[in-house]
Amino acid sequence: MKEVKKLKKIGLYIHIPFCYKKCSYCDFISFKYNDQNIDQYVKALLKEIELYSSRLKKYKVKTLFIGGGTPSALTIDKMDTIVNKLYKSLSIESGIEFSVESNPGTLTKEKLEGYLKIGVNRLSIGLQSFNDRILNSIGRIHSKEIFLRNYHTARDVGFDNINIDLMYGLPGQSLSDWKDTLEKVIELRPEHISAYALKIEEGTRFYDLYLQNKLHLADEEEEREMYHYTIETLNKQGIVQYEISNFAKEDYECEHNLIYWNNEEFLGLGLAAHSYLNFCRFANTNNFEEYINLLNNGKLPVSTKENKSREDEIFETMFLGLRLTKGVNVNKFKKRFRLNPLEIYKYKLDKMIKLGLITVDENSIRLTRYGMDVSNQVFLEFIPE
Repeated sequence: MKEVKKLKKIGLYIHIPFCYKKCSYCDFISFKYNDQNIDQYVKALLKEIELYSSRLKKYKVKTLFIGGGTPSALTIDKMDTIVNKLYKSLSIESGIEFSVESNPGTLTKEKLEGYLKIGVNRLSIGLQSFNDRILNSIGRIHSKEIFLRNYHTARDVGFDNINIDLMYGLPGQSLSDWKDTLEKVIELRPEHISAYALKIEEGTRFYDLYLQNKLHLADEEEEREMYHYTIETLNKQGIVQYEISNFAKEDYECEHNLIYWNNEEFLGLGLAAHSYLNFCRFANTNNFEEYINLLNNGKLPVSTKENKSREDEIFETMFLGLRLTKGVNVNKFKKRFRLNPLEIYKYKLDKMIKLGLITVDENSIRLTRYGMDVSNQVFLEFIPE
């Protein structure tokens, strides 16, 4: 009897690079909403999906995440077209976690009902703050009232797995503002909360203001106080921290993002999307015209490739795994690499344990609370010499 080989399981990410308005802090690849550009883009995306249909015969999709940009800017017809093409062209597990990012002000009852019909079962809504003054100052298109209407509509139509995105350390945001936002979000009882510290990225409006000394930010101590307050408050409410910036009720951790943090394989489709398959990290072009032209000529829009050595994979598995509160699982690491991380990193681990950055037992290597505060410094310790 012929042996049937198991398909390798991967995550699938789709990038939708359109927004009604660019937020002042955003450095993601996105363009202003334009019907003609969207039509061109969706047609090209369908061609990219088709090109991968033969290349992914040995793979099965276990999570699907549509991000952006603002995916909810698309009409439900266009979203339906993309999803239908995915299911016709690729092998996709039934009942998988299927997430869509959205912005308040772009969601309607009809669109939300349409999402459910095409299989979306996890909705991520970008609130950022419950303070209208702050929302306006960071360039959001919505108010807190618009967010609340969209959130309650999503609940009413049947969404029972909702993430709310928040940001702290924003210009003009006090600790009191942040506490008020958290309190109001907790009252809504979401299943998941992502809370990110503001980062000033080059190429953004905030970066220009920062260079001109016109951006009034919280100092490092106040930002850290916001972070610690977030962890303590949400943990008490049963929305438990499982990654540096992510919190969830039991069994509601984002399965797709866990693929990234566990350094597992995933495919990214769309403009500027990144992938990790067969020990190779590669990325699509971030040039809109080039993306369209390559696919119109039957070519994949990949612009960069980097083959990963075993040493690279070990390093990336360590620093990505340390983002999780459970840390790096020693037994899984041994099974994957036939190496014991407690032995190969003994000197570095001993050093970081003494500094109070890491805690170790026979089953895991985890960041301490202080280690999470300075996580980027800890990750640098594992770079191959």
